[in-house]
Amino acid sequence: MLKFYHVPLSSNSRRVWILLLEKQLEFEEIRMQLNGDQLQPEFLAMNPFHHIPVLTDNEFSVIESLAIMDYLEAQYPSHHFTPTDAKLLAKMRMLQMVSVNELQPAFFPLLRNRVGLPEDPAKPFNAAQEKVKTVLNFYQKNLGDKAYLVGEQITLADFVVITLFLDLKALNFPLDNYSKLLAWCDRLMERETVQTTTPTAEETEAAYGFIKKMIEGK
Repeated sequence: MLKFYHVPLSSNSRRVWILLLEKQLEFEEIRMQLNGDQLQPEFLAMNPFHHIPVLTDNEFSVIESLAIMDYLEAQYPSHHFTPTDAKLLAKMRMLQMVSVNELQPAFFPLLRNRVGLPEDPAKPFNAAQEKVKTVLNFYQKNLGDKAYLVGEQITLADFVVITLFLDLKALNFPLDNYSKLLAWCDRLMERETVQTTTPTAEETEAAYGFIKKMIEGK
């Protein structure tokens, strides 16, 4: 039996959650509070880095969202979302890694600004904005006139990027210059799996309050 340990507001969690639903897999959803439950011995035995998400498949545990997605693709190949063509596979991986290595680190200064905290001099807000714009331009160039980021078929890259794009919308990041990405976002939002995993405005606002206290160390 699959068990999915996660936090519904986390983009890392939601990308895996979308894939589980898209594959129509039966799984037990275990929602973490991150109020110390991630430091309990039984969780640390699965992930000594105390991060979410974690997927267990009977006695086998997988950490790191991209690794979990690869495992699900290989272990449960029905409803497959990984291209076999070498160039398309490279594009998918490239988009995933740009999302994790370039876009996600830029979120912290944006979050500080959104919750009304002063700028961290080590991570300036303007630099984060420019990094996000660079990534969005990269996404839009790759998207072009295609239905999805890699081609005419949806892939894991779409599931990774959509969660971050929706987070940018929630942060009120200016997106008017990205009409093709906005149309792509609307296309993804038509899928029940994306609708199910997207937090409500109320849930997002509550999360911002929690994030502010966490940053302030309260």
